[in-house]
Amino acid sequence: MFGSRRGRKPFIAAAALLLGFMAWFLGGWYVSGPLVKEAAFRVPDGSSLSSVAAKLEAEGAISSATAFKLRARVLGMGSKVKAGEFALPAGASMAQVFRLLTGDEVLRRFVTVPEGMPSIMVYERLMANPLLSGEIAVPAEGSILPDTYEIQRGESRQAVVARMQAAMKQALAEEWAKRGKNAVVQSPQEAIILASIVEKETGKASERTMVAGLYSNRVREGMRLQADPTIIYPITKGKPLGRRILQSEIRAVNDYNTYTMAGLPKGPITNPGRDSIAAVTNPADTDVLYMVADGSGGHAFAKTLDEHNANVAKWFKIRKERGDF
Repeated sequence: MFGSRRGRKPFIAAAALLLGFMAWFLGGWYVSGPLVKEAAFRVPDGSSLSSVAAKLEAEGAISSATAFKLRARVLGMGSKVKAGEFALPAGASMAQVFRLLTGDEVLRRFVTVPEGMPSIMVYERLMANPLLSGEIAVPAEGSILPDTYEIQRGESRQAVVARMQAAMKQALAEEWAKRGKNAVVQSPQEAIILASIVEKETGKASERTMVAGLYSNRVREGMRLQADPTIIYPITKGKPLGRRILQSEIRAVNDYNTYTMAGLPKGPITNPGRDSIAAVTNPADTDVLYMVADGSGGHAFAKTLDEHNANVAKWFKIRKERGDF
């Protein structure tokens, strides 16, 4: 009886030690970590648990890489860390960090190219993005498909441009394959050029096919397109002019100004969206040849010069009443 009690003492001590270890082991997994504010953490492709743990410790997200690895292997249920960028909250425990790095809550970052953004502004937007790396040249005008693109921290700007250009090639090929019999454009490049003019001439989605039909008629008739954005492009490379167009600029002779030349300019004047490309490959079946702003954000269309002059008079009256001049 007496000896039996002595035998239980080492067992009790060992059990207490084990319980203490388990409390430390589990407690350390769930206790708040050292991060004082939210931080982005990137896991490179092909990273091992050991390399991620070392990186977490180096960046101050956990207090011990060794303790993190040990607990992750025992308590992580076989889950593996994923490549990507993750947002780690302030005070994140090891358990929270591991759950985030093995889950689907990847921090996603995007860059948007709006419809009608010229290449010089795409260049400036990408160069100003601090998450991207490397230098790029200004992309060829009309080669970028306006859209929202996901990017990764540290990704090269050239890789992003390549994705944007690949998207444009695909969209153009798809729309070109669906072109109608009334399309006046003779090649995909001509489609991009005319689509860029349509894109700049109207911001109203419902008008795109009508504007495309009007310009298609003018090309077919050998008329001058007389599109104001083609005057501006050689001056600003597509950026807003910020003032009225001068008479000398209207009379300027160059490869873009459709007031002094018939047909299409030598190249696109912006990056058109897919809807504008679709509009010029399937323009409205219409007889209109003229348009002028109608004061509501859209245009008044006309088949004859007399009708057009009447619409212009209405527009000037609206502008005068508005105090434009």
